[in-house]
Amino acid sequence: MMAKPLHICTPLLESVPMSKVVGCKVFIKCDNMQPSASFKIRGIGHRIQKAVQMGGKHIICSSGGNAGFAAAYAARQLGYPATIVIPESTPDFVAAGLRDEGAEVIVHGKVWDNANEYAMKLAEDIDGSIVIHPFDHPDLWEGHSTVISESANQMPVKPDAVVVCVGGGGLLCGVVQGMKKVGWSDVPIVAMETKGADSYNAAVLAGELVTLPDITSRAKCLGALTVCKRSLEYSKEHPIHSVVVDDRDAVNGCLRLLDDHRILVEVACGAALAGVYSNILKDLQKEGKLPPELKSVLVIVCGGSGITLQKLMEYKASVGL
Repeated sequence: MMAKPLHICTPLLESVPMSKVVGCKVFIKCDNMQPSASFKIRGIGHRIQKAVQMGGKHIICSSGGNAGFAAAYAARQLGYPATIVIPESTPDFVAAGLRDEGAEVIVHGKVWDNANEYAMKLAEDIDGSIVIHPFDHPDLWEGHSTVISESANQMPVKPDAVVVCVGGGGLLCGVVQGMKKVGWSDVPIVAMETKGADSYNAAVLAGELVTLPDITSRAKCLGALTVCKRSLEYSKEHPIHSVVVDDRDAVNGCLRLLDDHRILVEVACGAALAGVYSNILKDLQKEGKLPPELKSVLVIVCGGSGITLQKLMEYKASVGL
């Protein structure tokens, strides 16, 4: 029998400011309020709990931040050692936060993919190691699906669209699975990415997995060079509309959310917020990809540990806002 989940049920708020932009009720699922500051604890907590039941003893995770925080938090809660391998692009304050959670932190490689290769090799030398992939595992998707089952219980009506950001595709897979469980399989998903971290959009356009040469977006936590295969498969099974925005739009989304709701999130999450604040939903309506009349929209505010107010102000200046 599975132990009590390590994630919490987060608030669902009706956003009056966002509703004014879209012209219908917009609800935001605030997973920034998870103990690890992002949705990642849902899937990673579930994955680790199952692995520990099977005899795992040492948690190893490659991460640019959020997956690492979730793994480190889960390890501390369960009383197991954790080693987190982060790429060089990870801010120092994130590395410090991971150490505060009790994890050993190793910096390796320019991007997450490099860190992941090192983590896999490291696991070969540690008995009882549990290798936690940050986005590509069925247990992760199962855990992430709870963000939808919770939202379905909290929302007064079935949404006409669900807006979510895409990094490696783990959250997207969980959202699709959750929507199947609650009877939302006909509800379109708007999958948001930033230019320079748009491996999902590239895969959808090509009809096959595409590996980006580098991550150039400021939304580093969307920075998987290649998305998981299952997320691409879901694009052929569920109505998913892939949209790419500039970093400027994503940073603007973060700033607007901070003003409107006093919620601070990282730029990766801002990509989803841009779906509302940059009028993406209205554009999709004009293209006939969303219903001409939207009554309600659900936006997954996935959060993020890799942000501070000072960092957001630096991003603001860098994109000319």
